[in-house]
Amino acid sequence: MSKGRLPLNYWKLWSATAISNVGNGVSAIAFPWLASALTRSPLTIAIVGLMSQLPWLLFTLPAGVITDRFDRKKIIVATDLARGAVTLVSTGVLFINRHEFLHIKNPAHGYTGHSGTTVIAIMMAATFILGSAEVLGNNASQTFMPGVVAQEHLHKANGQMWSAESLTNSFLGPALGSALLGISIYLPFFFDAGSFFFSAALIALITTQSAAILKKKNEGASSSFLSELKAGFNWLMKHEVLRPMAFTLGALNFVNSMAMASYILYAQEVLKVSVFIFAVMGTSVAIGGFLAGIIGPKVIAKIGQGRAMTLALMGFPALFFLSFAVTRWPIFYILSFLEMFASVIWNIITVSYRQSVIPSEILGRVNSGYRFFGWGSMPLGSFAGGLIVTIAAHFISRPWALRLPFLAAGVIGVVIFQISLKWVNRAEFGSLPASRGGH
Repeated sequence: MSKGRLPLNYWKLWSATAISNVGNGVSAIAFPWLASALTRSPLTIAIVGLMSQLPWLLFTLPAGVITDRFDRKKIIVATDLARGAVTLVSTGVLFINRHEFLHIKNPAHGYTGHSGTTVIAIMMAATFILGSAEVLGNNASQTFMPGVVAQEHLHKANGQMWSAESLTNSFLGPALGSALLGISIYLPFFFDAGSFFFSAALIALITTQSAAILKKKNEGASSSFLSELKAGFNWLMKHEVLRPMAFTLGALNFVNSMAMASYILYAQEVLKVSVFIFAVMGTSVAIGGFLAGIIGPKVIAKIGQGRAMTLALMGFPALFFLSFAVTRWPIFYILSFLEMFASVIWNIITVSYRQSVIPSEILGRVNSGYRFFGWGSMPLGSFAGGLIVTIAAHFISRPWALRLPFLAAGVIGVVIFQISLKWVNRAEFGSLPASRGGH
């Protein structure tokens, strides 16, 4: 292989990631739109979303131990196959119960007051299984790259992978999803299932030495599953920067999930969008993430990591307050763009810091502990957001009730900003060595 050129195995991984993320983007349009065609209940729709997020709370910690113990390639293949199979079964259930749907092109206008209870229950079960597989598969994927490319190419490889994920998941996928949904409710789900199978096949073709290395490591391992889990968790809890960083991320994800719990109803009834415009709105996230990935490092280098994190933390509540006030989708599009830009700035700093201070031998476990706090709060936020809308709708108009979670998110975001300033101002991101954490 010539100098600087990435190997064929990497491009198999890149292609698998790109096509599966197109499928994820397609389902990101199809699933919430389908839910809104089955029920107009904000709490029910929030619970459907909650079921996909709940595995991050329940299974993140054990997923870290599994990732460190077993062949990561096999884990990724198995989870992709499982997600493809579950999606196909769900599509069959949709077809059998197609009479339960409201008007699929414009659910708000087609509302009859009845809910497809059976289909909603199946959707909840399916999204929970898909979310569980995602927790394990994603955790394995994060530590799979070093077995595919040489260490000197990791920065380049990860950068190209990030660009592929951002463009396919948030740009190409939603646009394709809206087009497929306009033809048939079933097509997006068939595409999503096919993307999982395609990804599994490509990953299976990748040859690495990770399996042999893991086998040798496991043969000499004497610690129990629980003790390994505890070791990674304790390391995180003793680290003076990663611990508050994880708590802050959890709080931010809580308020974001709360604000977006009834987003599909907010988009349909407040912003008055069609399925096509709903997909167009998703491109704001792709563009914001893509641009932040390009110019974010330059911004951080110019103003410093602490100041960049402070501006991001300040921006989140401000954008939530503005989202509460708007009723036109182009304005919300701009706000979504800015929020994603700030989120990527945050991620560039925090992910790089985590990679630099966590020892490689416990990376999977510490990373899963970090995600437990950082992502495990999302189902709680979704439930809180749905509950706020449901209760508020008894006292104020439904459009104002759908906007209220953004106001609550802004208020809580101000509190998060004030608390987080203490550890952000103390942290020296470029100088703290890994030994500051407990092994």
